[in-house]
Amino acid sequence: MTHAEDSFQWAVWKMEESPDELLAMLPRRTFYEEEAETFRSGQRRLEWLSTRVLLFAMLGEEKRISYNPDGKPYLPGERLSISISHTLGYAAVLIGRQGQRVGVDIEHFADRIRRISAKYMRPDELPAPYQGTDLWSLLLHWSAKEVMFKCMSTPEVDFREHLRIFPFEVAEQGFFLAEEYRTPLRLRFHIRYLLHPDFVFTWQA
Repeated sequence: MTHAEDSFQWAVWKMEESPDELLAMLPRRTFYEEEAETFRSGQRRLEWLSTRVLLFAMLGEEKRISYNPDGKPYLPGERLSISISHTLGYAAVLIGRQGQRVGVDIEHFADRIRRISAKYMRPDELPAPYQGTDLWSLLLHWSAKEVMFKCMSTPEVDFREHLRIFPFEVAEQGFFLAEEYRTPLRLRFHIRYLLHPDFVFTWQA
């Protein structure tokens, strides 16, 4: 699944390959194999490799991903911004222009989000029903706030207190507006999204 516009592009990779199959898709196999072996978790290893394969497929050339002290990814020496997300069985990458606020998030469709909704849903945020359940809306609120957090690069963000999603009707795909109250800038966001049977996908670029 891919999408591209003038200022950004994103892609979602379904993680079905083995680590060996993923390594075969990358240049400098030995380098990536050594890096992947530093992860003790097999799932984390798959996510790491899938992200590198996805980036290689998107750009048609090898790019190294590094991380700031706060964990935010970047591409050294490149005039590009990058955001990365993983969920059960899928990896996602968003690439934008240098200096562009970009954030992407992908969340597996599961009922567990309902149990923690009080920690991130504000009193003025009411989940809208879609296909007979409010679960899609709850997932979109959480996912969008992950995107906002990635775009802000600001510490100590409380998802309930500092981030607000304005009311919207849920559809298979669309957008909604959001605002943060953590910084003096009070940044506003135009969050785009799409729904898939397995996940919700949100991004800002």
